[in-house]
Amino acid sequence: MINKINKIGRWVICAALFIIQCSLFTSCKDDFLEKLPEGNYTGESYYTSDKAVIKALEPLYNRAWFNFNRRAMMGIGSFRANDAWNPYASAEFARFQTTALTPEVIQAWSSLFTVVTMSNSIIHDLTENVGAEVSDSMCQQGLGEAYLMRATSYFYMVRIWGPTILFEDNDPVVLSPVRPLNTEEDVFRFIIRDYRRAIENLPKRGKDHHPSQYAAKALLAKALLAHSGWNNGGTRRQEELSECISLCQDVIANSGATLLEDFEQLFMPQYNDNEETLLAMRWASPITGGWGELNALVSDLSFSDVCDVNCWGNDMHGSIDMMDLFNEEPGDSMRLRATFFTEDRHYDYIKSAHGGYTYDKKWFQVKKGVVGSKEDVNGELATQASPLNTYIIRLADVYLTLAEACLGNDETLSGGPGLEAFNAIRRRADIPEKQSITFEDIVRERRIEFCMEYCNWFDMVSWYRWKPDYMLDYFNKKQLRGFSFENGSVEIRPDGLISYRVTSWTDENGNYYWNDGLRDGDGNYIMTKEDGYKLNVDSLLNAHEAHPNIVVTKSNVFMPYPEADVLQNHFLREEPQPYDFEE
Repeated sequence: MINKINKIGRWVICAALFIIQCSLFTSCKDDFLEKLPEGNYTGESYYTSDKAVIKALEPLYNRAWFNFNRRAMMGIGSFRANDAWNPYASAEFARFQTTALTPEVIQAWSSLFTVVTMSNSIIHDLTENVGAEVSDSMCQQGLGEAYLMRATSYFYMVRIWGPTILFEDNDPVVLSPVRPLNTEEDVFRFIIRDYRRAIENLPKRGKDHHPSQYAAKALLAKALLAHSGWNNGGTRRQEELSECISLCQDVIANSGATLLEDFEQLFMPQYNDNEETLLAMRWASPITGGWGELNALVSDLSFSDVCDVNCWGNDMHGSIDMMDLFNEEPGDSMRLRATFFTEDRHYDYIKSAHGGYTYDKKWFQVKKGVVGSKEDVNGELATQASPLNTYIIRLADVYLTLAEACLGNDETLSGGPGLEAFNAIRRRADIPEKQSITFEDIVRERRIEFCMEYCNWFDMVSWYRWKPDYMLDYFNKKQLRGFSFENGSVEIRPDGLISYRVTSWTDENGNYYWNDGLRDGDGNYIMTKEDGYKLNVDSLLNAHEAHPNIVVTKSNVFMPYPEADVLQNHFLREEPQPYDFEE
């Protein structure tokens, strides 16, 4: 391969930002593409030690993902799944009103290709430019991490846009940036191939929080499960299910990862890099890190009662959908407590220097991702800067992937490793085990376990490609979207059930409609379900103030491509093409 100038600045930041944000069609001028960035090191002179390779890999865990994690990942992964809702921030994701001009769509596209270009550059340099001082094991580890992250980026992309642009070498993209989309089938082939390469190169045990081969095995299992039913006429391919099962069992038995006993600790920065983590975005300290290396989501999630830096998550709260799911098993209080603030819950690690914090509202605000105030995290907190890792995959996902693969194409699963894996998640949550499970059980368990971890929608898209009619019915008939709640409209009943007032609309006598009964203005029940009360959903949809008519169809399940890219790349309006794997 001709060894082009390959500055260190190019592969760390500029390759991603210049090649993707310019070459893949943002508003940069054409002549900007012709100038390579300046820097102090060439690829040949930089890779002279194992330590240098480790340093080169660091941006793959924060900077590369920054604009995806900054807001887009939550809008796509959680709001579209109807985990939560904020009428003033990213509401278009829950309403399925995103367009080619939605900023977060553009940021997601750019950021995910940033991961690809950084990975490509590392693979190139470790193949072509590495010095003799670098150990073979370090070269292998670096290659494995780059393959792992490239595959993961494309795995997100195929579940966001479907067809996307595959490439393994950055230089041809600079020279010829107008490139065709590739088919979903070839995107999956690329993803699966890269995960296999990652497994071959990564060590059995990760060191200093770098991933082991089991992270790649876990994600390969998840990709195989998704692909097993993808556009396959409603049936999952048994050979892929079998390999998925084998991989999951290997990870559970041999990775050394274990389920963290206290579910709530998974979302506390003091427990970053815990024994359940397989792969995560790892953010710099808000004290020492710079913009682009920080977890900016905290300001979207947190609110003034619990946070002493600038934040604007006051109006974010859980959806009707999630309240109804928790109401199916009111004993699921451990996961409820960790996911949403509810009436009278006390958190001793929030405002810890003042005796802790008791949530005194009748509301349902988001808890996951809220880390408290500066004093609670040793000062490591600032506006749009939290030290909390972002999970890409944790061991609980492997357990539920195993359960789903074992269920396969059957209606029920009544025993075996899949049911045991499913019940392991329930035992950790301190709720009763099940004697058999269905696909509906898996959907509920995943939605509860991973609510507000910015991933539920990606599983829903995989299910949609497997069971399109089933999932469209689920989206439109089982998920009530876009309903706003305020303090005073959610209560926890003595039996643990969540009672909520879904609208300020009243009957002719001024009584309010709650999910569990008709109440007067003082909150007294006029009629309960035992009396025959039933909330009329059609009336609710018609009466709720400014409620949008949200309909999910096959035309809006996937995101639009960014408009600037579409205008400059005619291929984004055309049918995808096969990828040349021999290129």
